[in-house]
Amino acid sequence: MQTETTDILIIGAGPAGAVAAGLLRQQGRQVLILEREQFPRFSIGESLLPQSMELIEAAGMLRDVVEAGFQYKNGAAFAWNERHTAFDFREKSSPGWGTTYQVQRAAFDDVLAKAAQKAGADIRYRHEVTAVDVAGEQPCVTARSPEGTLYQVRARHLLDASGFGRVLPRLLQLETPSDFPARGAIFTHVQDHIEPTSGFDRNKIRVTVHPKFPHVWFWTIPFSNGRCSLGVVAHTEFLAQYPGDETQRLRALVAEDPGLSELLKNAVWDTPARQIVGYAANVKSLWGRNYALLGNAGEFLDPVFSSGVTIAFKSASLAAACIGRAHAGETVDWEADYAHPLKAGVDTFRAFVEAWYQGDFQRIIFHDRQTPEIRRMIASILAGYAWDRNNPYVAEPRRLHVLAELCAP
Repeated sequence: MQTETTDILIIGAGPAGAVAAGLLRQQGRQVLILEREQFPRFSIGESLLPQSMELIEAAGMLRDVVEAGFQYKNGAAFAWNERHTAFDFREKSSPGWGTTYQVQRAAFDDVLAKAAQKAGADIRYRHEVTAVDVAGEQPCVTARSPEGTLYQVRARHLLDASGFGRVLPRLLQLETPSDFPARGAIFTHVQDHIEPTSGFDRNKIRVTVHPKFPHVWFWTIPFSNGRCSLGVVAHTEFLAQYPGDETQRLRALVAEDPGLSELLKNAVWDTPARQIVGYAANVKSLWGRNYALLGNAGEFLDPVFSSGVTIAFKSASLAAACIGRAHAGETVDWEADYAHPLKAGVDTFRAFVEAWYQGDFQRIIFHDRQTPEIRRMIASILAGYAWDRNNPYVAEPRRLHVLAELCAP
């Protein structure tokens, strides 16, 4: 079997892999990416957070993203029966970007991957990793080409950016159960034909709480071409009550919310809906000997606050910095320098997700007497600044529960 060598081997050309490649190419590293799919390919997770923009910029990919013509995004809107509220991400307490984009991921991921190639990364599409050995001095990966030929690649560092494919957790038995209940999502893209007089702000993601079941919620993410991503999230047993195929089930659920069904009354449902279940995931460790897990390959929480791509980018940035220090001859403590800082932000998002499903977050954002300063702090985390320790709700995320008690009827 043929064996190749490279400085950095990345599994997956999605957002985490592409940004990691861009950052590592700036260090002068030789980067090889093995991607199982052929881009462009469908993916969900279309609503970016502003904090992502500084990481895209750091990777040298900002111009590519800006010139792609994606839907401008400046905030998030929430609806629950007759109650409505919205956060403008430019009105936040943390410094940094306050705007970003809502993207069709097939196009967005392709833009980032091409930018990584332009920076000098070698991407091989339709090459699947079948085995990995991390026992030696250097990680060794076995891959299969589109023609079925097996070959090996040895690398100084291995990064798993395979997303929900979770290649290393699966092959190295790193997976552990998530402490989140099993939820599912049914989703599609539609030609929305939302009327300009509807009051719908296309510059914001809209999150709609089911009128009768607070644990059920919908996302509506508008794109720049008149289409939008539409999905519902609920416990798997709740979704199982609805008969028919995924499109019929999603349409039935949308029909249960008067505001959302009115908003989408002219929509053309031209794309079959899909479903994913039990997507929350965790691992024993985010790193090992000369390898690290990026983004969803390590941990995925829940889509409610659109944190997935931001966490992916942050993990790519932290990993690239660690690799740069290692190549400079420094001793790197991957737990202290990679896993711990990454988890700090993930835990902030986790506290917000838990507050959402407990109903605490809804009590806060729909409260009729809100403090502007606290709104700016919450807006910062909704904008992705989950690593800003100057924000009291980052330094101590459990403050949310106290705030919710103060907002209780």
